[in-house]
Amino acid sequence: MSSVAIGFAGLAVVFTLIGMGMPLGFAMGLIGFAGFTMLVSFDAAIVRIGVTTFNLATNHAIGTIPLFLFMAHLLFAAGIGKDMYDFFAKWMGRRRGGLAMATVGASAGFASVNASSLATTATMGLVALPEMRKHNYNLSLASGSIVAGGGFGALIPPSGMFIIYGILTETSIGKMFAAGIIPGITLAIMYVAAIAIWCRIDPDAGPRGPRYTFRDKMRSFSKTGEVIALFTLVMGGIVLGWFTPTEAGAIGALGAIVISVARRRLTLASARQAIYATLKTTGMIFGILFGAMVFNSFITASTIPHHIVGFVTEGQFPPLAVLLMVLAVYFILGMVLDASAMMTLTVPLFFPLITSLGFDAILFGVLVVRMTEIALITPPVGMNVFILSGVAKDVPLTKMFKGTLPFVSADLIHVALLISFPVLVLWLPNL
Repeated sequence: MSSVAIGFAGLAVVFTLIGMGMPLGFAMGLIGFAGFTMLVSFDAAIVRIGVTTFNLATNHAIGTIPLFLFMAHLLFAAGIGKDMYDFFAKWMGRRRGGLAMATVGASAGFASVNASSLATTATMGLVALPEMRKHNYNLSLASGSIVAGGGFGALIPPSGMFIIYGILTETSIGKMFAAGIIPGITLAIMYVAAIAIWCRIDPDAGPRGPRYTFRDKMRSFSKTGEVIALFTLVMGGIVLGWFTPTEAGAIGALGAIVISVARRRLTLASARQAIYATLKTTGMIFGILFGAMVFNSFITASTIPHHIVGFVTEGQFPPLAVLLMVLAVYFILGMVLDASAMMTLTVPLFFPLITSLGFDAILFGVLVVRMTEIALITPPVGMNVFILSGVAKDVPLTKMFKGTLPFVSADLIHVALLISFPVLVLWLPNL
């Protein structure tokens, strides 16, 4: 067999193993080692594993993962998700669909201190869904706003997906964080517009919420002010170059401890749970990254990326057409793979191609994360939907997936906007 044939056979086996339930990192590491052995030698494969392990363990950027995760778990224990929703509900709830809009705003706010889409979805499911049910919201609108809002965890920094992309492609994680801010804001605006259009067509889908006094609104702001200040310090420091993403993670974790203690919500039990959850998630991510790095070595040795670049170059396809085809592949794969699997398996294949066509690595990273967000809410493997289903067991999955359709439409329009106006992504990183 040729090296390319061995490479594609390895990809097929990895997809098969994942479909059979094997952990993603183990599947990629196993096939990567076996494939590298076939293409080079057993001794070379052993050396490659040793080098990969050393490089990953000594990568300064990887320290951002446990630090930001620890910050998120501490703030979750401090009740930040509930406070965020309370703030937006008081300011926006009086509008038609206002509580769904508040869910989007609260999800974006919670995502700014939380690197996980799944955690954002679970938190908003516990906080926002009972409130919307109490006001007789259409269950599709209510669940759709929650699962779509959960996707902000992958886009608004600190984003775990940006960290993984940065490590896989050796792109600045700080610049990736900066690149996600404006797209995150514009996406929130588009989601709010989608809810407004839905409620204009069907006013009964999102009844008006209660009216609050200005004093009540300002009191709700006081509960979120320190978190907003922490986010501004962490992200502003990265953008302005005051400290690295790893240092920002340490500052964020320290700030989360201070906020939790000041609110008297940090108990020994909650601290132990935060540490356990951080270590568990970090171990999972490290396992995926290790497997991905080994598998990437195999894919590179198979020369598949080189042949893909050569095929596109010889075919003289327009760069924009190639980019759209790659994003279409992500949209299709998102229906059968989860976000981490999709990114770790495909980025090594497509990154050399896209950058060879002149597209910015940061822009491509944001577009990839946007497509993984869409994967989180599309059937049949919409992980955010299944997370919410675990919180609201009586809401049928069909209603949840129906509720995501307007938001998927907004997502696709948003992706087209970012492609048409790359400055929305690149302005902050290029400062």
